[in-house]
Amino acid sequence: MVPSPAVPDTAFAVPAFARLQETATQVQRELTELAGQVETAERAVGEAAGRVRAASAEREAAARVVAAQQAEVDAFTRSVFTARGRPGTFQLLLTATGRKDLLGGNTLLGNLRADQDARLAQALRRHRAAVAAEQEATRLEQEAARRRGELERRTADAVNRADAVAAELRGPVAEANAAVVAQQQAQRDRNGRTSVNWQSYLDRLAAAGITPPPASALRDPARLPAGLAPLPGTGGAQRGVAQATVDGQRILVLPKETVEAVGRGLGALGKPYVPRDGGAGPVAYSCDGLMKSLYAGLPDSAGEQMATAAPVPVADVQPGDLVFLGPARYGVQSVGMVLDGRTMLAADGRLAGVVVTDLPAGDTLLGAARPTLGTREAAEVPRRADGELVWRCGGIELPAPEGGPSGPWGGFPNGLIPASALCSLGFGSHALRCDAAQAFLAMSEAFAASFGRPLCLTDSYRTFASQVDLYRRKPTLAAVPGTSNHGWGLAVDLCGGAESFGTPEYAWLAANAGRFGWTNPPWARPGGGREEPWHWEF
Repeated sequence: MVPSPAVPDTAFAVPAFARLQETATQVQRELTELAGQVETAERAVGEAAGRVRAASAEREAAARVVAAQQAEVDAFTRSVFTARGRPGTFQLLLTATGRKDLLGGNTLLGNLRADQDARLAQALRRHRAAVAAEQEATRLEQEAARRRGELERRTADAVNRADAVAAELRGPVAEANAAVVAQQQAQRDRNGRTSVNWQSYLDRLAAAGITPPPASALRDPARLPAGLAPLPGTGGAQRGVAQATVDGQRILVLPKETVEAVGRGLGALGKPYVPRDGGAGPVAYSCDGLMKSLYAGLPDSAGEQMATAAPVPVADVQPGDLVFLGPARYGVQSVGMVLDGRTMLAADGRLAGVVVTDLPAGDTLLGAARPTLGTREAAEVPRRADGELVWRCGGIELPAPEGGPSGPWGGFPNGLIPASALCSLGFGSHALRCDAAQAFLAMSEAFAASFGRPLCLTDSYRTFASQVDLYRRKPTLAAVPGTSNHGWGLAVDLCGGAESFGTPEYAWLAANAGRFGWTNPPWARPGGGREEPWHWEF
């Protein structure tokens, strides 16, 4: 239970996963950049093709103008003079009747020639310009197509590398999954042994004819019920507990309230862990929420519980006592219930459930308290130092970005969270982290009140194997395996109208989902870049 100062910056503790995830992240970043470049290249090709079409049309129009202009000039010339051909100076000399006719005809002939030459020259210049523009547009189109082809080849290469990474990730996942299964089994075995040991203790009490007395009867060691004796402690007889001698053997006698609290705690073994608030059961627990559910009157947080519960020396702790965990620089970050001299019961953020785990030691152990002795005036307790990591219930609690998802939690790898650490949504195989599941079901109920049907769901918790498969098929869209919020049980994909912007269903979610802790993240909203109206995160 001693926290490590290291910050977990990858989804897996296995080095192979970290290496492959880093490679996958690089490939995905490259694919994202290439996708944008390919899109730009596609637009460039389309624009270039449009310019080619426009230039070709202009060239054809210019050619028609040249032909039409030539025909128009020829026809006009024939209509003014004779049909014997193009007028010339020699013809003018033959047809002129006088000096005046000669001079006038010569002027007219010059004007006609100049106008004809100007029109033809203008048409030819237009045609030559159109031909040049068409050739340049064709060159640019070919260059844009070449650029697009190069980007498509690079994209194909990156996709092949994504396939290779996905295939390579399939290997280490078996090792990690086996470790998770082994850890679960070892924890179940330990939980089972602890429950058997506790039942053996209760059987010994029953065989000795000892009924656990109320806590009030054990508070004064000098006035214990008949047959009970004080239990020695570091500062004399302990308050709140006693002992009896049966057949020459001593047996610990705990208050009735403690026996019941321990029994309820063992009954919660295996229930899922939830971070932050709302962990007082009965579906799932946080460390302080679990203690509050076992002892009536305890305040909400571990720090408040330590501040107000009656303290006892650490050396004197007995089953049912509370122990508070640090180290002090992290504040009172967790609390557990003592089971024996070596173990305690806790909702553990690393192990993602209510478990039997080792008692803390060294500077991790901040103090102990005995709830059956009542409360005290709130005392000063350790508080997290500025700049230190936020630890809660044995695990780092990463702050959720405003309007964003909760992020990593628990001690299992992303996508390898055991079913026992999740809560079913009641249909299909859909499951989420327990607080997210409860919030989703509440949101679905409110949605049904407006639409007459519950929310439609296509995807929730996504295993690591399914993340690998999705990344292989859609590397530009899917999250890198081991980083998806689906893999933390904190994301859903919706259907039934909610998968499209502009629908009444999406509008309802946009207006109401925040009340239940759910959000359509900014990147998934209209204009956000990837636009996934169906994707919501807790």
